Amino acid sequence: LILGPVDEVPFDFERPAASMKRENTWPKIELYGPGYGEIWGALYDKFGLDFASSLDESQPDEHWERYLYFNAGWFFYKDPAAFGARFIDYATAIRDDGPDALVCQTLDPWLDQVALPLVIHAFGGGRPGPELAGLDGDITCHWRVLPLFYARESDRAVAFLDQISAPNRLKKLLKDYEPFKRMIYQGRGHKARALFDRDNLPPQEQMIRNRLKREGFWMR
Repeated sequence: LILGPVDEVPFDFERPAASMKRENTWPKIELYGPGYGEIWGALYDKFGLDFASSLDESQPDEHWERYLYFNAGWFFYKDPAAFGARFIDYATAIRDDGPDALVCQTLDPWLDQVALPLVIHAFGGGRPGPELAGLDGDITCHWRVLPLFYARESDRAVAFLDQISAPNRLKKLLKDYEPFKRMIYQGRGHKARALFDRDNLPPQEQMIRNRLKREGFWMR
């Protein structure tokens, strides 16, 4: 959802970045297997990238947030074609000929999030600064599954969705999609929302998903 004026976001298109609205989803560290540093280091080495300069040294060694990792909800660069080509190259190389350190890891469905930090780092980018915070807040709201949107997004975002989906000309279109029909127009979204306290959400998305499924509100 576009909630505010995107043209007021001070993008630096010379320095790519992506959303930090992410969780510790990959890699999954196995007992006696490679750690975060070995796994990410092997990926940077594979593409001839400087690993050390990607690290957040305010975070301890082997803590997942030390390593560059993004949500692919939004990202940018001055040259979309070059970015896309590099992304395809890296993603297919990881999928088809990944380093040995990935032996314990699954890439489905995480391949995009594995390749994205490598591509951004290759083009001289990194973690977004505070000037881009609105892209995960007041300016844009990225969501993938409508029940999760209702469960955890801001009151403003939910009210805006209610507003823009209200005109009859849009209702006729949106109601053809079953999750929109049930969650927006039959009120199930607000019932799902009432299950959660936005100031005290479960720490992991999977916990929210499980609650929604138990209560019969999961749709996609």
